[in-house]
Amino acid sequence: MRTFSKIIFIPIIFTSLCFAQEGNPVYAKNGMVVSASTLASQVGADILKNGGNAIDAAVATGFALAVTYPAAGNIGGGGFMVIHLADGKNTSLDFREMAPLKAHKNMFLDSLGNFLPELSQKSWLASGIPGTVAGLIYALEKYGTMRLKDVIQPAIDLAINGFHLDYRLVNSINYENETFKSIEASRRVFTNDGDKLQIGQSFKQSDLARTLELIRDGGAELFYKGEIAQKIVKESKKYGGIFTLEDFENYQVIERAPLIGNYKGYEIVSMPPPSSGGICLLLALNTLEHFSFSKEEWGSSSYIHTLVEILKQVYADRKEHMGDADFYPVPTNYLISKEYAEIVKSKINDKTKSANEFLPAEIPRYKESEETTHYSVVDKFGNAVSTTYTLNGSFGNKIVIDGLGFLLNNEMDDFSAKPNAPNMFGLLGSEANSIQPKKRMLSSMTPTIVLKDSKTLLVVGSPGGSTIITSVLQVILNVLEHKMNVYEAINAPRIHHQLFPDQIDYEPFGLSQDVKQNLISKGHKIGIERFLGRVEAIYIDYEMNFLFGTSDPRGYGKAIGY
Repeated sequence: MRTFSKIIFIPIIFTSLCFAQEGNPVYAKNGMVVSASTLASQVGADILKNGGNAIDAAVATGFALAVTYPAAGNIGGGGFMVIHLADGKNTSLDFREMAPLKAHKNMFLDSLGNFLPELSQKSWLASGIPGTVAGLIYALEKYGTMRLKDVIQPAIDLAINGFHLDYRLVNSINYENETFKSIEASRRVFTNDGDKLQIGQSFKQSDLARTLELIRDGGAELFYKGEIAQKIVKESKKYGGIFTLEDFENYQVIERAPLIGNYKGYEIVSMPPPSSGGICLLLALNTLEHFSFSKEEWGSSSYIHTLVEILKQVYADRKEHMGDADFYPVPTNYLISKEYAEIVKSKINDKTKSANEFLPAEIPRYKESEETTHYSVVDKFGNAVSTTYTLNGSFGNKIVIDGLGFLLNNEMDDFSAKPNAPNMFGLLGSEANSIQPKKRMLSSMTPTIVLKDSKTLLVVGSPGGSTIITSVLQVILNVLEHKMNVYEAINAPRIHHQLFPDQIDYEPFGLSQDVKQNLISKGHKIGIERFLGRVEAIYIDYEMNFLFGTSDPRGYGKAIGY
């Protein structure tokens, strides 16, 4: 990470007190927020400048994204937050959505046992009990320093006053125009009386503003036990859903010990189940420790082959063993152990194995102790927050709750409705991730903080469904192993393999012709994807005493620091 010249950029430092970025790195001295929305990043950065800590800024950013990035920013979904505190404590918050009490194993199957994806993705049955509001408020009350009314007010102001729609947001909303205009409450928010929205028009959300005001004044109690929960349950019953008031009253944020692994002297702090991200990331890194590739070998067919063969095993174990550990004995400790990584390493050679050859781990007796959004926050006090939250599919189930102005998730699709039936991301599952009342569905979200000598080095995460894990993994490798700066690490082309389909996905111009031919000659199938993940990351250089932040050029986000 010595690729930035001190001589070149020190004069830049003193030209402004605040730096911002779209597609290029940003440098800052004190604090930084990187998110998928310029407006939301600005909200978080303003909180930092006004004396708030990273948790205050993360909560403010989360509420702001619910207004400015409705495809994934939300109060009707859920997610995960990994926190590193200045005193050295690491913790994680699970505010993942929860299956309703009336949910059951066969709820998305017809009388013949066939999987019905329309029900799991585009109906009231598709939604789990949302956890975002509880999660953000829990984080604020336990680890923040500011009042809820102060961190949520910027989001309220954005919803009331509106903002001008840019090409990216108009395009994503209008893509769903046919669905939105078929649902009356969604039609009122996301269409011009049925017509498509226009670039540059002012986008105001009065119902959402009123809902945020209710949360401001009544907190999580009002959302889960008061007027908002009552309204959601009423609408659910009206349209064939199964929500009850008891579902909302029972919802709780779970503070969990994060998974912590070691990769060549770096501590990797990531999310435990029901996220599969932490296990998959640590299993991959533990196995990769046994291989050595020079910087010049990055992107070579040998490098990609090795990475892909490891990923096949990672996703085989994800399919078989991972789910909500409160309901299923996930063998977490074994899967992230150096012992198991040795076994995985022993299976990797120059031979390309088919997906069907990769069997999940045989677990010994072992004692156990594409649409999402991510944002990263670092403050001047030494705190860092990595948050990924989601509605699952873009705009969730597409249903705006009448009078409340926000979308619900379609997170129930992340359960395994039927063994080996793929979800919307093509991921397969097993009994470990079957539907049960009050259970939390498996996720690929991988909010991660990398520490060196117990201090934050890298805060990183990504949206992207099944590609989240591989996107975060490759950025971490690019920074730690290949010594790229954070912009280079994120901007570099990525590949993806998730076992099924048995294919290496790569980005346009991401593989040279000779690398493609070498991979094909080894027996790999390859296919092109427009992009893989959209990483938001912050790197701290302690020698230069600067933060370096980048919002992935694959998206339209922004890093803002001061």
